[in-house]
Amino acid sequence: MEILKCTGVEKVYGKGEQAVAALRGVDLSLERGEFTAIVGASGSGKSTLLHILGSVDRPTKGQVLVDGVDMSALSAREAAIFRRRKVGLVYQFYNLIPTLTVERNILMPLLLDKRKLEQAYFEEIIHSLGIEDKLKRLPHELSGGQQQRVAMARALIYRPALLLADEPTGNLDQKNSREILELLKLSNRNLAQTILLITHDEQVALEADRIVTIADGQVVADRKRG
Repeated sequence: MEILKCTGVEKVYGKGEQAVAALRGVDLSLERGEFTAIVGASGSGKSTLLHILGSVDRPTKGQVLVDGVDMSALSAREAAIFRRRKVGLVYQFYNLIPTLTVERNILMPLLLDKRKLEQAYFEEIIHSLGIEDKLKRLPHELSGGQQQRVAMARALIYRPALLLADEPTGNLDQKNSREILELLKLSNRNLAQTILLITHDEQVALEADRIVTIADGQVVADRKRG
């Protein structure tokens, strides 16, 4: 079942002679439960695409459907709500709230919506990510790898249709990078989570089941592994 569909997505910054095309007619679809990596050099357009898929930005042209919803038809407020409920975002620098405990950081998307916690699912997430003994700590009391696990738990708490991971290992050492990649694979396998991983590192991309290569704002290769 298709969870994501991009058709003719373009993104242009600036106007006239100053215009810069970041994306040039991207077509992309993901099936539910896929673990896909988008790889490309700096400036290739992969981060711009991620921001559009996550409703953080809008395309200049083209259509993006996430879980059947046309992202361009949403107002800024509707897009923010949709992003919180349907699109989990994991960034390189964690973006945790420093004054809140690990538990409150994880539950923040639910708290903003005044939604009831599914305790069994919460316990499954924190156990899978190995942070059940860190819930009462503050972010600064954790290592970088542990903070990224908390960020992943926060992204997963709403059972998002799509998990977008933007260079999630870019700020970590080799050991923690390996652990985060294994946890992404675990959430894909055990929680049936659809994952789109953005990376410039081809070795990291090899952990995914499918690799999409972007260059100069266009998809230039799309291959499944195995």
